[in-house]
Amino acid sequence: MVMILFTELNFYFKIEPFASWYFPIIWFGYIFLVDAIIYKLKGHSLIMSRKEQFVKALLLSALIWWIFELINLKTLNWNYGINTYGRLFSLFGIIKASIAFSTVLPAVIETLELVKTFKFINHVKLIEHHKITYKFLRGMIYIGAIMLILTVAWPKYFFPFMWLAFFFILDPINYLHNQPSIIGYWKSGNIKIPIALFVTGTIAGLLWEFWNYYAIIKWYYEIPFVGFFKIFEMPILGYLGYGPFAWELFAMYYFVRSLHLPKTTHSFLELSRI
Repeated sequence: MVMILFTELNFYFKIEPFASWYFPIIWFGYIFLVDAIIYKLKGHSLIMSRKEQFVKALLLSALIWWIFELINLKTLNWNYGINTYGRLFSLFGIIKASIAFSTVLPAVIETLELVKTFKFINHVKLIEHHKITYKFLRGMIYIGAIMLILTVAWPKYFFPFMWLAFFFILDPINYLHNQPSIIGYWKSGNIKIPIALFVTGTIAGLLWEFWNYYAIIKWYYEIPFVGFFKIFEMPILGYLGYGPFAWELFAMYYFVRSLHLPKTTHSFLELSRI
């Protein structure tokens, strides 16, 4: 809480170097605050109960967001001001950005744990179960691959696919490897986690944009066709991408876990009690 309040005040006072490093300060503050709330409510939490996994989440988070930064070299949907990539891809820029990027996944995990405590989530369930075929799974993977290719080849028209492609590619793979997956929840009729993830992504997105708006060093959007009616720096239609982004993070998260499991006796990373 102190870190969040300090950063909020510093949006006005602009004391350096804290003003330039606001993103990791305020987001680590948010992560610590939500983790403490979850620990109070449940008696366990990511940081208090699984510190090693928290560190792994930080590393995986930085890696995942660098993937999106590389895709953004083609889409150019966001930038960080003048000479963006000259600074971002310098040694200091990589280190500074990686520290900031490391908060994305832990923030989503912590917010998901908090959202799961909302009572309305517990009553969401599909009446019927759905049959999942290999043809359907292959079709999803092909669609995801096409989405990714289209995003890179014609970014002006297909940039929204960036926030769905990895989900379509990896979620079927996770399902086939008996990992948690959105497809698996859909098949069982239990859509508590998919809905909680969508809500989580939207909440995190609103906070990312809210705190970004008042910062000295921040990102700006240049989005073709739909760059109108901004809430903070983000065009209103852009907020539709945060829910699917949470699904995508979920799929990427468990894909990495599936790669690690055969080589160890424990999981690389585990969302608690999903």
